[in-house]
Amino acid sequence: MAIPLLEYKPISQNSRVAGYEVPGDDQPIIYSAESLPSGSEWDELIWAAYRQIYSEHQILKSDRQTFLESQLKNGQITVRDFIRGLVMSEPFRRNNYETNSNYRFVELCVQRVLGRDVYSEREKIAWSIVVATKGIEGFIDELLDSEEYLDNFGFDTIPYQRRRVLPQRDGGETPFNLKTPRYEFYYRTILGFPQIVYQNEIRRFTPQEKKPQEGDPSRFLNLARSLGVQGKSATKPNLGSINLSMVPYRK
Repeated sequence: MAIPLLEYKPISQNSRVAGYEVPGDDQPIIYSAESLPSGSEWDELIWAAYRQIYSEHQILKSDRQTFLESQLKNGQITVRDFIRGLVMSEPFRRNNYETNSNYRFVELCVQRVLGRDVYSEREKIAWSIVVATKGIEGFIDELLDSEEYLDNFGFDTIPYQRRRVLPQRDGGETPFNLKTPRYEFYYRTILGFPQIVYQNEIRRFTPQEKKPQEGDPSRFLNLARSLGVQGKSATKPNLGSINLSMVPYRK
């Protein structure tokens, strides 16, 4: 029996509020296959899908899914099927699932597939349970089959970040596909991290039950050492100078 999705409350996010906006650089370009694009328009649509799902930091020529591209251009699959293939592909799994926790992976998928940020930590927990019980395939299927995805993108539209512009702000938010890039070992060594930090002072942890209580003489040791008083050590007697004949004996 499958575990039902944990309930979480949507918040008043920017993407959930309808409003009038003047088109500009901060407004996303919507790519759709509904109007049967031409050859060059297909290439732009496919590139937009890679940029949205893989992010601009992870797009490599060797990671292209040419078989999916051919199916999409020939009308054998829909745009939603193409998005599902990209999210379930080996490059996406390698760069996003294997290098992150389930919570971070859920956050990335919600941002890139649903076009919004996660509502709360409770939503991360809810979807991470789906990842743990149904695997990546079951999690992605639930995202793409959700009412939210179908209402906003349907079968023919590439997902995009919805409502980046906030009221009374000059510029929009940073796109999701430009946030938190992950560098491989070669680039991490060039940038100089991870770095090993040594502390000059060694701190020791003492449990509460082992700490000296009020009235314990050990609490005054530091005060006694700070006085600088040195006691005289006891002198050892010379055993050779002792006259044994003067030692009294019991009669």
